Amino acid sequence: MQKNPFKKSSILKKDLELLEAIKKDQLERPRLQDVPIPLARKARDTGEGTFPSYPANPEAVDLDIGSTNGGPGIVRLTYPKSDPIGVYIHIHGGGFTFGRPWHQDWRMKKIADTVGCITASIQYRLTPENPWPACLDDCEVAADWIIKSCNNKFGTDKLIIGGESAGAHLSAATLLRLKKRNKIDQFVGALLTYGWFDANLTPSAANWGDEPLVLSTPLLNFFIKNLNLKNLSKNDPYLSPLHADLCELPEALFQCGTLDPLVDDTSFMAARWKSAGNDATTIWYPGGVHGFDIFDSELAKCALNDVTNFLKRKFS
Repeated sequence: MQKNPFKKSSILKKDLELLEAIKKDQLERPRLQDVPIPLARKARDTGEGTFPSYPANPEAVDLDIGSTNGGPGIVRLTYPKSDPIGVYIHIHGGGFTFGRPWHQDWRMKKIADTVGCITASIQYRLTPENPWPACLDDCEVAADWIIKSCNNKFGTDKLIIGGESAGAHLSAATLLRLKKRNKIDQFVGALLTYGWFDANLTPSAANWGDEPLVLSTPLLNFFIKNLNLKNLSKNDPYLSPLHADLCELPEALFQCGTLDPLVDDTSFMAARWKSAGNDATTIWYPGGVHGFDIFDSELAKCALNDVTNFLKRKFS
């Protein structure tokens, strides 16, 4: 990466070409917030949405851990080829409204094979059918089960939690809930990729407007509306982890593209993470839009390499 990743000169030619292709694609599509949610979910399942589609991994296992709160109680496991060195708890993104664990099977397989860890992708209830905090409750229940069971079931007690976009938010919020209950001793890291951390909207998110680069200010407001917050303060530390007490949390890797409305979320959260006394590294990806690492590009390969290096280092 060049010294200033936010300069246009830092964007490689191939990434500029992908950026133009994404812009063109977005202009030709209806805005996601204007599409009926069932249709948009089906489009993601069949690869007709914005993001490329990858097949489900037939070797992945949907484990029923038993629901204690009315949620799905399912964790999707991908095993490495050798004895695992840790468990990566993954929480998918999708604005709390879209996404399924199997959509990330291709990434989880690469992580499991490269790092030598088990990946455990949490299935959680989606909005607007299930108002906040149902999704966070489900993530906490699943994380609890993994904490209690990982040593006996997987032969390791080292844990890292992470995800992308809303999944990064839920990862941070789950850590905060577990910390309140003194249950984060086994966590050696957090992986927070282009996360949304403030329901008030940070300046970059609020000022982005409607430019069609996957995520936009109207789409963020659509996702917030779907949470059905009622009278809950947007400064609630679990809803907006940027406002939380972040002391005594594990080392974190923050990742974000430079053309993402959530650049301030990543920048502010990483700064607060460090100022709370925790280790944190931020990597910026020139020309990366929201969800850039899902596309087939050199920038995405670079981001995945950074992920696997972080996981290997923290699990070792």
